Amino acid sequence: MSKRIVVDPVTRIEGHLRIEADVQNGKITDAFSSGTAIRGIELVVKNRDPRDVWGYVQRICGVCTSSHALASIRAVEDALDIHIPHNASLIRNMMNGALNLHDHIVHFYHLHAFDWVDAISVLKADPKETSRIAQSISPWPNSSPGYFKSVQDKIKRVADSGQLGIFANGYWGHSAYKLPPEVNLLAVAHYLEALDWQKEIVKIHTIFGGKNPHPHYLVGGMATPLDINMDNGIHSEKLEQIDQLITQAHDFIHQVYIPDLMAIASYYKDWGSKEIGGGLNNYLCYGDFSTKDIRDTKLYRSPRGIILNGNMNEILDVDPHDLNQVSERIDHSWYTYDGKDTGSRHPWKGSTEMNYSGPKPPYEYLDTNKKYSWIKSPRWKSHPMETGPLARLMVGYAANKGDYRAIADDALKKLKLPLSAMHSALGRTLARGLDAGMIVGWMRDDFNQLISNIRQGDQTTFDNSKWEPKTWPDHAFGAGTSEAPRGALGHWIEIKNGKTANYQAVVPTTWNASPRDSADVLGAYESSLRGVPVADPKNPLEILRVVHSFDPCLACAVHLTDLTDQSKTSIHVQ
Repeated sequence: MSKRIVVDPVTRIEGHLRIEADVQNGKITDAFSSGTAIRGIELVVKNRDPRDVWGYVQRICGVCTSSHALASIRAVEDALDIHIPHNASLIRNMMNGALNLHDHIVHFYHLHAFDWVDAISVLKADPKETSRIAQSISPWPNSSPGYFKSVQDKIKRVADSGQLGIFANGYWGHSAYKLPPEVNLLAVAHYLEALDWQKEIVKIHTIFGGKNPHPHYLVGGMATPLDINMDNGIHSEKLEQIDQLITQAHDFIHQVYIPDLMAIASYYKDWGSKEIGGGLNNYLCYGDFSTKDIRDTKLYRSPRGIILNGNMNEILDVDPHDLNQVSERIDHSWYTYDGKDTGSRHPWKGSTEMNYSGPKPPYEYLDTNKKYSWIKSPRWKSHPMETGPLARLMVGYAANKGDYRAIADDALKKLKLPLSAMHSALGRTLARGLDAGMIVGWMRDDFNQLISNIRQGDQTTFDNSKWEPKTWPDHAFGAGTSEAPRGALGHWIEIKNGKTANYQAVVPTTWNASPRDSADVLGAYESSLRGVPVADPKNPLEILRVVHSFDPCLACAVHLTDLTDQSKTSIHVQ
């Protein structure tokens, strides 16, 4: 007989997620993913000047901030046929790269690591052995026995106080934990170091964009003047700082993050099975980080394409402009399309009409036979898709693009695992680290190119005439995409008579966390949970391990409005 487990809220994510899972004979037989907040940001930007929309939709989330601004401004530029200078593209790439690096490292250490790492077991660790392990896998300087002893003492003081703080509410001592205390101590020490590092990388956003979160750099020029002084070397003090920040990020990723991932993965090889968190094996990437214009898809360093059913021998095309490809269904979502409770629409034809007919919280269980989520169900030609670093790695590997195949083969060889192991919760977590390693290299290349252009006195000009509404067509459609930390992000805009007539964003977590559709086809979270072992239904660590491997951002997938009158909040600053 099956037992229904409810995890609500799922913690250590951005936003509000509920997972219900049926467990029988120690394994999950079915699962349901429910976004429990309300979507509505598209309503906020309707009838506004399209040139301002990026600033509004950037507030979709305080984590993914500039990802949405970038996709939004690309949608407007697509609709109005605006082309930006090469240097602007390079800066956009670096801003997007910095966001990805920050997100990947914060996700692993501060949101996901404790699904694999038993923090309290560090009290039993031998700091000398931890030091030996650290020095055997990396040249990172903070690796002495004294250093790890100081970290252990710090955790002991926290534990002895009875106030665990950031280490509270963990499943410490759970049978699913496999790391020896010494490796746990290594990971916890780097957890604390990552807290310091993450506040440094975002300084790239403050230099180019004035602040973080929600940097302003896409419209109206740079937030910080960059005075080029060729006499002091190669560039200004601010550019020198960006140079140093990229180097620091490279060192932290390759000497801390990836070695930690590999060390931890070596103890969880059984989680490198597609039966444990693998899910759909359908992967979607829009591609990004072009070496020139974003419209030139052949120059993307991050791959573009579709893989279905894990078939690595065929990469299908993905086109956000094709009305027959991307669509959103509402069969199990609390929305309506023109009064109808079912249906499928391309985002250009989409709407955000709410129709809540579920139980009033708190409630014991969702009625999963009906509507049960504030997340829509995106589909590519009727197929549910997974997006994110794993999707990028698999499509890049299949296309033999750049270094994707080499880095994946190298990591898998060291772990003595086959490529099929990537179709798993462990593979998804490993792919994020490998993704970071490539992105920081692209940032270095783009920074060097920017400096080279400046040295050569690059006089690239920008034709801003198309930014003026008097030049716009009466009616235009645009699609803007990017590869955000969690994967394929798309924004679609309809511009009519100079105003935003319709707007829809289909974000990575909408793809991954989507509920079933009319054919009862599961989304990525739901599919990946089927077959996962659960040792203790009262402490379902394994559910968190799988869901966290996607790096959920429910704040992007669902947003807030007033259900009674759908009013918007106005803030007046005196």
